[in-house]
Amino acid sequence: MTATDHLSVVRCQWCSADPLYQQYHDQEWGVPCYEADNLFEMLMLEGFQAGLSWITVLRKRAHYRTLYRNFDVQFMATQSDEQLQVLLQDTGIIRNRLKVYGARRNAQAWLKLSEQHDPVTWLWQFVGGQTQINHFAGLRDIPAKTAEAEAMSKALKKAGFTFVGPTICYAFMQATGMVMDHTQDCFRYPALAKES
Repeated sequence: MTATDHLSVVRCQWCSADPLYQQYHDQEWGVPCYEADNLFEMLMLEGFQAGLSWITVLRKRAHYRTLYRNFDVQFMATQSDEQLQVLLQDTGIIRNRLKVYGARRNAQAWLKLSEQHDPVTWLWQFVGGQTQINHFAGLRDIPAKTAEAEAMSKALKKAGFTFVGPTICYAFMQATGMVMDHTQDCFRYPALAKES
């Protein structure tokens, strides 16, 4: 995929003409992720996105990475209230108090979960350890949540996480390739539909 052929490429209907959005769609979304650090980052970003558009989060992602030291779980888990108050003044992030404090809580929950389980295996268990390949014709066919997302949400909440409702969990599952929801008309569908 080169920069010159992006105009002729058919993508999922939710993907706008924004180059950042297209890069995310083309290279990340729906690609199976088995790296704990990346899964943690995506879980945090999906929580930040709650109630907002995903492009808003994508545009702030680089700044989040700087502030959170590439989503260093230990660093995030040990931030003081004073540090969080400073974060709330930073216009480069989503300045929602519940989300900023929730990120620390989620980092602490992640560390606790990691003491008992491999978080990668634990998260992937909700799809049976392999990508669920869907074959949706269009955007309207894709559900906002599934039974698997409901189960993940319930388990994450029990483990102490916040901003992990079933809709957020399903978006997380889509983003990390636990489910493959590129629609059949999307240029990424043929390659990703073959993976398992």
